[in-house]
Amino acid sequence: MPAMLEHANYTVSDPARTAAWMEKLFGWHIRWQGAAMAGGHTIHVGTAEQYLALYTPGDPTPATQSNYQTVKGLNHIAVVVEDIEAMETAIKAHGFATGNHGDYEPGRRFYFHDDDGIEYEVVQYD
Repeated sequence: MPAMLEHANYTVSDPARTAAWMEKLFGWHIRWQGAAMAGGHTIHVGTAEQYLALYTPGDPTPATQSNYQTVKGLNHIAVVVEDIEAMETAIKAHGFATGNHGDYEPGRRFYFHDDDGIEYEVVQYD
């Protein structure tokens, strides 16, 4: 059996705020939360099998460069949905702008950025 992704861990300014919109838009749930290294806080949000670990240190430092230019930088997180139109409507209603729409074999996609400027890709496979 090939390895499967269990989780990804990345830094956000406010894990509770990020987890809240992920619960609302993606239908995920908080699996765990608590104290973390460097006086920080982490929230695990996702499904029973996979999740994102949203970490903030005790004293966060804003990024100085955008993704795609920084080695070790996060470019984007992608999620697969069954109804891309309904997801886009919900994302826009939440206040996030969508863009970079595209159709490609075997599906469709668009992107949006959250409050921290982190890019997310939404994909629907045909």
